Amino acid sequence: MGKKIFSGVQPTGNLHLGNYLGAIKNFVDLNNNNENSCVFCVVDLHAITVNQDPKDLRNNIRETVATFLASGIDAKKSIIFNQSKVSAHSEAAWILSCIARMGWLNRMTQFKEKAGKDKEKASIGLYSYPVLMAADILLYDTTHVPVGDDQKQHLELCRDIAQKFNNDFEVKDFFKIPEPLIQKQFSRIMSLKDGSRKMSKSELSDLSRINLTDDKDQIINKIKKAKTDPLPMPSNLEELNKRAEARNLIGIYSSLSGLTLEKIIQEFSGKNFSEFKDNLSQVVVDKIAPISVEIKKLLNEKDYLDKILLEGSKKANDIASKKIKKIHELVGF
Repeated sequence: MGKKIFSGVQPTGNLHLGNYLGAIKNFVDLNNNNENSCVFCVVDLHAITVNQDPKDLRNNIRETVATFLASGIDAKKSIIFNQSKVSAHSEAAWILSCIARMGWLNRMTQFKEKAGKDKEKASIGLYSYPVLMAADILLYDTTHVPVGDDQKQHLELCRDIAQKFNNDFEVKDFFKIPEPLIQKQFSRIMSLKDGSRKMSKSELSDLSRINLTDDKDQIINKIKKAKTDPLPMPSNLEELNKRAEARNLIGIYSSLSGLTLEKIIQEFSGKNFSEFKDNLSQVVVDKIAPISVEIKKLLNEKDYLDKILLEGSKKANDIASKKIKKIHELVGF
């Protein structure tokens, strides 16, 4: 029996190689498996937990959809929509926030990281958005959620909320308890300028990341300038794990080529980084440059992107509205 998969991407614009390898490439694989039923959501309600320029947000929603399509997600096979167009998400989030407990949310480490030292100035939305995330997942009877390390805790909260609702209203399997889908053989993608920091669009230097809209020359230039150490290429895994920048670049090569870390080390052991970088550039260009071309083409077809979102929101609304109706009945509305 196939999996029911839900995943969301924030429309923050400027998606990069880390987003592609950490999430979107996996979405394409899940979409291509005909046994799976996939819902891919542009989570614009989550995006406004921090201040957004309305015009930029609209453009970023379209860019996220363009990136999904350019990467190979088929809108005929999967549902692609933006969260704000399906009112059941906001409604279910409120009902589930009456089920969730303050103690559970107080344990969420991501809020502490994002809010920083002055938590009093953070929005309530930033604090409670894991409850909205739970609503997103539970409305679609999701069985599996692709998650990275930073979202595992939120999925645990979602499971706790689902179990408490089922217990409180004595409906054993009303909300499915979703399982995490962890990518196998995936290396976390770090900054090209600092192997100890995650690749991020918020880092000031554009040379720190490979954007999915970068062309061939930009990709080659960024890899050429990527930080390495003065030693030759590592000769074993133990050595690799002590060298953050080398580990990051070899991890990118492995994730894109499908070759194991061991195989790559064997091929390039003791060689200069320049030779390895030439090979890495070719692998990245082969995969990312065609996506970049297609994103730019799709961004000129706004009506087409809006049509994809409209059709997706109708399909999503058809599923979510039935679930919210049942939630109303159980709660007593």
